[in-house]
Amino acid sequence: MSADTEGCAFCRIANGEFGVRFLYEDPDIVAFHDIAPKAPVHVLVIPRRHLKSLAEASPDQAALLGKLLLAAGQVARQLGVAETGYRTVANTGADAGQSVAHLHLHVLAGRDLAWPPG
Repeated sequence: MSADTEGCAFCRIANGEFGVRFLYEDPDIVAFHDIAPKAPVHVLVIPRRHLKSLAEASPDQAALLGKLLLAAGQVARQLGVAETGYRTVANTGADAGQSVAHLHLHVLAGRDLAWPPG
């Protein structure tokens, strides 16, 4: 484990250290409820592999990024919000509100979501 991944809460969650119940799980991706939800449905979708943010993603990670988006859609269908609508957000960097240095998508739904956000 590298220094980046050793202290990363999301890496630890993905490795099963905290006993978080996954809504979606495959060899590359996990999804789970946010502990501080900002909407009635608020799920985080993360890669198991540590990647700090989209800013650090490279072309060789295109398949992983695609799987991340497909998993977000699967979670929305599973939770019954795909038909009514949901928002998928990736905050990149502190100024955008990224609070955990591990790439993650927020899937938000269950109420009217204002635009523009923030």
